[in-house]
Amino acid sequence: MIMMRLVLCLLLALGTGSASAIPASQVPSDPARRPAPPPRTQTPVPARSAADIKQARWVTLEKSIQRYLGDFRAEVGLIIKDLETGRTIQRNPDKPFPSASMVKIPIMAACFKAVEDGRVSLQDVIMLRAADRTRGSGVLRASPAGTPVTVEKLIELMITDSDNTAANLLIDLLGFEYINTSFKEFGLDHTNLSRKMMDFRARWRGVENYTTARDMAEILEKTYRGTCVSPRACEMGMAILKGQKVNDRIPRYLPRTIAVAHKTGLENKVVHDAGILFTAHGDVLICVLTEGDTGAVIAKRVIGRLAALVYRAYK
Repeated sequence: MIMMRLVLCLLLALGTGSASAIPASQVPSDPARRPAPPPRTQTPVPARSAADIKQARWVTLEKSIQRYLGDFRAEVGLIIKDLETGRTIQRNPDKPFPSASMVKIPIMAACFKAVEDGRVSLQDVIMLRAADRTRGSGVLRASPAGTPVTVEKLIELMITDSDNTAANLLIDLLGFEYINTSFKEFGLDHTNLSRKMMDFRARWRGVENYTTARDMAEILEKTYRGTCVSPRACEMGMAILKGQKVNDRIPRYLPRTIAVAHKTGLENKVVHDAGILFTAHGDVLICVLTEGDTGAVIAKRVIGRLAALVYRAYK
């Protein structure tokens, strides 16, 4: 009995010693008293710059335009250019198209060059003859023979009313050789003037005026930047282009408050428009040349919708 008590005491003593021997660092702590973990720091997302936003819109615009043109059954020459960044969307920029009245843009520039060269004056007066009156667009075809018109007025009518009689009078005044030489000096390597406006006999013989989207974009941009002929000539040219009265293409679906300096072209199976769109968020050049059997009404709407896509990207 005594022995059993001794063993029991010994066991109790050993158990107490083992418990006191556990290091304090190994004793589990109370979860409620643990320190809270440091807050997570989030890496700030950098704000997109205006340039990044504009670039993203431009990429979206290009995709929209290419997708839209995929359903248009006609040949298209197209250049759309941001005149601040130089970003460009293009399709068949060097394909020749019958120029129709688009050739009147470089003819206007050639007239201003002739003034600078001293060949003519803007105030020179041309007397309209009955034989000068030409079919198609314009007001001079209904004017009586003997009507006096200044060179300056002829240039204005040629652009704003697309007056064919005015264009032919200016062609007679300057001559084909001078005009075509001027085109080359302007850097228009694929634009020619081989016949007058509405000369369908020459057209049936295969004599045609041609241009490309790149050439039309070139002359427009030089006029916009004041580097074609002279700053004064360019200023006058832009003012005349802004006075365009034929607005059933590029401006078709745009707000009337948006300024557009442009010139149209229209002949059988040929529908064009090229100009500069002035917006609050930048100026953009739009040149669309079309040729095909889709019909003028559809082609005009297509050009208008392309311009509307561009405008939305610049709102």
